[in-house]
Amino acid sequence: MSDSFPLAPRYRLDDGDAWLVGIDPLRRYWVAANGDDASSLVIPGLSVADFELFRDLMLAFRNMRSGDSLPLPTAVGVPLLVTCVSKNCFLVESAVDGCPASHLFDQEALESLLMTAHPDWRCAPHHKDLGNRMLSLAWEKPAVIGAA
Repeated sequence: MSDSFPLAPRYRLDDGDAWLVGIDPLRRYWVAANGDDASSLVIPGLSVADFELFRDLMLAFRNMRSGDSLPLPTAVGVPLLVTCVSKNCFLVESAVDGCPASHLFDQEALESLLMTAHPDWRCAPHHKDLGNRMLSLAWEKPAVIGAA
């Protein structure tokens, strides 16, 4: 991969559109895909138990080069795979409306999200509702699909 600066749109902290809905207590990132609240998605976020592992993973993230991938542990058991596309451009895969999608972040935005894995971090009180919303969505899905 080249180290050129891609012109593809990406999530940035200084975006005019508010793309970050919030971060719930399990450190899942709630994102409005392309700034559209109707297409919000949940990306499992970095979650670690101790500061040493947190520090090591943050240093590994900061040392990524084009083409590098870094699987990060999450609270939900599905690793968060971060891929460095080029300098200041990182790819995270997720699903939007059940379809696979790639989301591009600049380094500052993604690092800010990853920093919520610090053991002392606490979510905003109003973001606890996001976790409750995820739980209520689980009750809407059938327990068994296509039982004989």
